[in-house]
Amino acid sequence: MNAGITGVGRYLPEDVVTNLDLEKKMDTSDEWIRSRTGIEERRIAGDDMDTSDLAYRAAVEAISNAGISAEDLDLILVATVTPDQPFPTVSCMLQDKLGAKKAAAMDLSAACAGFMYGMVTGKQFIEAGTYKYVLIVGVEKLSKITDWNDRNTAVLFGDGAGAVVMGPVSDGRGVLSFELGSDGSGGKHLYQDDYIVMNGREVFKFAVRQMGESSINVLEKAGLSKEDVDFLIPHQANIRIMESARQRLELPVEKMSKTVHKYGNTSAASIPISLFEELEAGKIKDGDVVVMVGFGGGLTWGAIAMRWGK
Repeated sequence: MNAGITGVGRYLPEDVVTNLDLEKKMDTSDEWIRSRTGIEERRIAGDDMDTSDLAYRAAVEAISNAGISAEDLDLILVATVTPDQPFPTVSCMLQDKLGAKKAAAMDLSAACAGFMYGMVTGKQFIEAGTYKYVLIVGVEKLSKITDWNDRNTAVLFGDGAGAVVMGPVSDGRGVLSFELGSDGSGGKHLYQDDYIVMNGREVFKFAVRQMGESSINVLEKAGLSKEDVDFLIPHQANIRIMESARQRLELPVEKMSKTVHKYGNTSAASIPISLFEELEAGKIKDGDVVVMVGFGGGLTWGAIAMRWGK
């Protein structure tokens, strides 16, 4: 049995904060932010909306898109580092809001690589025949752990949610291969104290190396080459890091997803948000080979090669 994506959804808060807005609050500039990160604006959730609220809206769309009901779900996995509270988990709150009466639920914490960890976990349950439908949500309200006086981090992050339903798909479709990894010795370079703390130089070096290597590794595991890749969806952290992965795969610009300019770094939500938008734009078609790759605090990383379709 092959596991693949059968439905997608995403939600973004309405409030837009542009680089020009940040110029008024801190010592930075639109040109500085764009040239170093590719970010032009980001979405910020209001005080009346927490992580579980963002997750719910994305999940409802993904379930509808999959053509199933919440009661069909067997498992809910939520990738986040910004839960509403330590417990109950966002996944349990989501299970209740959705009315997913038979679904087990748990949160995963792997920072920006969390969605990759969630998909790989869901794949195991489906291919083992244990569960049929697994909902995976990548969601963050990073604005609540961002120090808005720190210009090195405040310009990077945004809020949002992306969701997929995974289930059985036909032979040759779905997840073909994956790679997950961690390097706890690098945790000191990206962590949360009261707020997000990051050594940008060290994280950049790690990400440039790992994104490219992991992308190549999953292709080799799947018996594919660079020429077989139809579309790349990298974690939307920084355009320069994303470009390094694209160049490693020798892909033209139009074959790489880019949403970082609109939403900033939404951590675990960035890959599913981008997937939704590229599908909506018709850039990913049935039978396409898609590589998704991300990295995050931990340090963690993950990549998946999949053939799109049911």
